[in-house]
Amino acid sequence: MRLCGYPVKWAWSACGVFRSNPIFCRHFIYILKPAPYIAKSTLFCGSKDNKNMSFKELGLDDSIIESIGYMGFENPTPIQEQSIPKILSGKDLIACAQTGTGKTAAFLLPVIQQIQAQDNRSGVQALIISPTRELAIQIEQQVQALAYFSGVSSFAVYGGGDADDWLAQKKALKQGADIIVATPGKFISHLKALKLNFKDLKYLVLDEADRMLDIGFYDDILQIIEYLPKKRQTLLFSATMDPGIRKLSQKILHQPDEVNIAIAKPAAGVLQVVYELPEELKMDLVLQLIEDKPQYERILIFCSTKKKVSDLSRALNKKGLSVKAISSDLEQKEREDVLNGFRSKRIRVLVGTDVVSRGIDIKDINLVINFDVPQDAEDYVHRVGRTARANTTGVAITFVNRRDGAGLRKIESLIEEKIQRAPLSPEMQQRADQMSAASSKNNRHKRNRNKGRGRGRSSGRGRRK
Repeated sequence: MRLCGYPVKWAWSACGVFRSNPIFCRHFIYILKPAPYIAKSTLFCGSKDNKNMSFKELGLDDSIIESIGYMGFENPTPIQEQSIPKILSGKDLIACAQTGTGKTAAFLLPVIQQIQAQDNRSGVQALIISPTRELAIQIEQQVQALAYFSGVSSFAVYGGGDADDWLAQKKALKQGADIIVATPGKFISHLKALKLNFKDLKYLVLDEADRMLDIGFYDDILQIIEYLPKKRQTLLFSATMDPGIRKLSQKILHQPDEVNIAIAKPAAGVLQVVYELPEELKMDLVLQLIEDKPQYERILIFCSTKKKVSDLSRALNKKGLSVKAISSDLEQKEREDVLNGFRSKRIRVLVGTDVVSRGIDIKDINLVINFDVPQDAEDYVHRVGRTARANTTGVAITFVNRRDGAGLRKIESLIEEKIQRAPLSPEMQQRADQMSAASSKNNRHKRNRNKGRGRGRSSGRGRRK
């Protein structure tokens, strides 16, 4: 039986009416045990395009395939197709694929299957480390969805909560939820405060490993591993394969298999556009773009610094727009409230830094605006990957000033295409030209003044001689 487009056992989370009244939604239905609803785009992005192999052919059990079936998918993505058999074989794995390719399901499906196959299991069986609280929460929700028919339990361990959260995390770690999803810092604090025994642990997964190294978690990861059994299966998933990842893999993996899905161009459904303009006009252009597109219900804006995030969100709010900023400065409850508001469309515009580019998994984002050109070309792909997920369409706009030329060329080299340049409005172009002319005049004046000072110093030295 299906309700609101989802099987009944999924409908409670999928339908807003069910949240307030879980026994009524058009039909009078009583749901004994509602399962978590996970957006299709979260786990199997693009998988409907892959007709070459089914999940059944990968060696997955019927209970796992049933969970996948309820989400409407039959075919794995390339990272899933290549990774799942290798993980089921028991070997360590290092896998590289960009965000939005289905990496999470690539390690969750085989790990859940291997855990449920164990008789009389006790203690924590698998530890999944992720760089951010938002990602840890999302992964744990995905575990719940995929493990719904398998009886595998899970719990998320992350910072920013209150005393009740700490006690719940302690209980899960002590009594042994099958799968623990944790951020490094909070997990280490529990390791130091509690006498934990992970002798039964069989699987360690590092998700978004490159992001963890960027944040500075290299030593934390090694510290965590000291508490784990040496005999285990270790899986390292990363969006990039830089020297730091290679160094880490050599330390913690044993004769690993390797899967490398080349970084893809942004999805075909993404219209990519560049606006070339002075820094001072960016705010005006953001307002113009948002006001010109009332049909866009979810807009995500990336800034290079937390200060810019704060300044931009404050300025947009003053214009009466529904805007929230998200950064590491917020308490965990505040961050969750912001993301839930954006997910439910109560918040139209979300402003954040690159931490959000991998820590958010919300479908149907209509417009992504890069207020600043990202420092790394790969980050551009992650940012743009927030829109046009799961075969939808979207728009990605990047603001480029005079200093961003080299960064833009790196992006175009990576994605192997020249991004379309869009013209400014006549009025804004006139203002941009005036600013450019004034800037050039000031620069000439400074150069002439410096030359004059240089001649004065030279002639002075000559007279002293």
